[in-house]
Amino acid sequence: MANSRFNPLEADARWQRTWEERGSFHADDASGKPKSYVLEMFPYPSGRIHMGHVRNYTMGDVLARYRRMKGFEVLHPMGWDAFGMPAENAAMEKKVHPGEWTWANIATMRAQLKRLGFALDWSRELATCDPAYYGHEQALFLDLLDAGLVYRKESEVNWDPVDMTVLANEQVIDGRGWRSGALVERRKLSQWFLKITDFAEELLDGLGTLDQWPDKVRLMQENWIGKSRGMRFGFALAGRGDTVEVFTTRPDTIFGASFVAVSPDHPIALQVAEGRPDAAAFIALCKQGGTTAAELDTAEKLGFDTGLKAVHPLDPAWELPVYIANFVLMDYGTGAIFGVPGHDERDHEFATKYGLPIRRVVAASADDAGTPIGDAAESAGGVIVNSRFLDGLDVEAAKAEVIRRAEADGWGEGTTVWRLRDWGVSRQRYWGTPIPIVHCDACGPVGVPKDQLPVTLPEDVSFDVPGNPLDRHASWKHVPCPKCGAAARRETDTLDTFVDSSWYFIRFASQPDDKPFDKAVAESWLPVGQYIGGVEHAILHLLYARFWTRALQRIGKINVAEPFAGLFTQGMVTHETYRAPDGRWLAPDEVSGGIVTATGEAVTLGRVEKMSKSKKNTVDPEPIVDQYGADAVRWFMLSDSPPERDLAWSEEGIQGTWRFVQRLWRMTAADPQTDGEDKALDRKLHQTIAAVGENIEALAFNKAVANVYELANAIEKAPPSASRNAAARTLLLLVAPMVPHLAEEAWAARGGEGLIADAAWPAFDEALLVVDEVTIAVQVNGKLRDTLTAPKGASREAIEEMALASENVVRILDGKPPRKVIVVPDRLVNLVA
Repeated sequence: MANSRFNPLEADARWQRTWEERGSFHADDASGKPKSYVLEMFPYPSGRIHMGHVRNYTMGDVLARYRRMKGFEVLHPMGWDAFGMPAENAAMEKKVHPGEWTWANIATMRAQLKRLGFALDWSRELATCDPAYYGHEQALFLDLLDAGLVYRKESEVNWDPVDMTVLANEQVIDGRGWRSGALVERRKLSQWFLKITDFAEELLDGLGTLDQWPDKVRLMQENWIGKSRGMRFGFALAGRGDTVEVFTTRPDTIFGASFVAVSPDHPIALQVAEGRPDAAAFIALCKQGGTTAAELDTAEKLGFDTGLKAVHPLDPAWELPVYIANFVLMDYGTGAIFGVPGHDERDHEFATKYGLPIRRVVAASADDAGTPIGDAAESAGGVIVNSRFLDGLDVEAAKAEVIRRAEADGWGEGTTVWRLRDWGVSRQRYWGTPIPIVHCDACGPVGVPKDQLPVTLPEDVSFDVPGNPLDRHASWKHVPCPKCGAAARRETDTLDTFVDSSWYFIRFASQPDDKPFDKAVAESWLPVGQYIGGVEHAILHLLYARFWTRALQRIGKINVAEPFAGLFTQGMVTHETYRAPDGRWLAPDEVSGGIVTATGEAVTLGRVEKMSKSKKNTVDPEPIVDQYGADAVRWFMLSDSPPERDLAWSEEGIQGTWRFVQRLWRMTAADPQTDGEDKALDRKLHQTIAAVGENIEALAFNKAVANVYELANAIEKAPPSASRNAAARTLLLLVAPMVPHLAEEAWAARGGEGLIADAAWPAFDEALLVVDEVTIAVQVNGKLRDTLTAPKGASREAIEEMALASENVVRILDGKPPRKVIVVPDRLVNLVA
């Protein structure tokens, strides 16, 4: 048996079938064991899994299997983030229903994941496009509405005029819609919002409790929430009785002001436009740009001089021109700013374009007060200059002094503001969770009664023309008002798909039919002990999930504040890229030996980059599994690269892991009956048990793999003995979370009891972890000639004596004494002949 080859194609399917039949990985809510919740971010069912999926889920799987062996009741579920625009795009391009496309993809990807042997509780599988899921989401939405955490208002949005839908900021690329390529417009629409800003302080403070999260992710969220201390004040408008209110985080620069700018939607702008067609035309022009911060930063800064003058609050004789500007948004701050061109790049660009003064009010030292500002704004700190009573103060002291004077004189006040904005969840799309609201002319927006949930999507829709099919459906949107019975209309917007992923982890933990989750059962599993996923979700998904959990806590649904106790963001799987002579991207299977297989043309080799469909450098895991088996692929994903770093895929790498899988089989499948003790091997075994467990817990999988390699080498070098046999058996237990199919097959071949998936993690002897022997290199004239095992801390004399007794050394010295002996304790001895 030990000399035969491991056949993964036969073994993989058999053990996967066995685990499924026995329900090996079904989590028991009523178990008395300590609970451990391991979760990877659930995938979008795009069609097929890719190597990034494989790496992500292999990491979680190793941890889940290890925790089961350590005696935990483990919840390790899987589901599908199944709503979203790609399904609608497929409906338009392939003439299929989004649901048909999505469910077919789910079936394909489920089968692919099962072939990799992941220890998943498939009994809890969910898909966000299933009414059994989104009906409960609608109920939670109504609960938040009743609690005052949902509201509707008119808001400025990114509007794609071709796809006729709102785009999230991330879907606007260089001012154009990510799918249509159309120039994005600003448009005001009535939108539904969730009051995430009510939780800004909590979300910020909560980051301090997440000590098992990467520092970079916490910092990204802190910056996104964006708490800042500043000042709110007004500029009086000369010759009028009103003011322009602004907010600034840099009141220290108030003497550097050159202009005041208002949003195109500001009341003052709209008032000016009523009497001036040129102002109205400018406002219309501004509507053609997007609303993203990146868009505003990169777009040309345009302004319209209203002719109004703003009076400087610290100098009645100083008047500033008031502009309508395309880079000021009504939804941010007060919808008005004062420009300081010397120390803000956006203001500098605007002032340069319109010939406005650029004053220095911050310098490295007072001696630089007269140095003019150059071709770019200077944002560095220093001391205040050219600012009257503020001169010589540092930035923070100057801020405090301006706020003090403003509050004392009654023209402004210090205040705290947040970068975070309420979460707009309305999307003008079909393939999403219907918002459970009915609009009645008499009653206004009315929530759908819970006994009428779920509000399901109609199946008979058409994507022949752009826009939301729900808007033009002949019957679906026409319903009686739940309150008064009059003719009314359903809300035709659907929810942002980030809502779907903001609570799925709770539904995994508890799945009653009659409510979203059972509070006690969900709390017994939550928070998720270890959450694993890409850093691209570091802000929005994680922030929204943290908000949703806290919102549910506030309304008494669950007593959990933070959903994810531990977070790990894995690196990407990368692959080199290829281009044909005509510039087309080529897939790896289209290239052989540097040429295009089909045409014989030379290939241009590109950079090693993250696998992506756009550059066609993805590798489908299925043919790799067909050839090498699931365990070789899993082992490759855990080897070589630290899990937080990118991993370069290579054919040579997978071949190497395949060879090691066969080595493992040869040394572990047989169970020879031998006697004898090997103390050195015993010590190595117990050290490895401790190290592998510690490294898996730390998600340092590449280190755990290295530990296994070392033990395997030691076992192969050791002579037959009972110790060697025990080490081989224990090695199987150590690799069982990583290569589970081989481990089960070899365990059965050895006559192991039950399934190795149900076996306990091996214990180790603390006494054997203490290193009391060391390996010492023996050199002659600087060249390694032998190694010695000596007691740790042995004297120089004892080491020299052992070295001189070495057969290799005796032969080389040929009876002559060495001229010099150099001993490095516990490391080496060098004999100079």
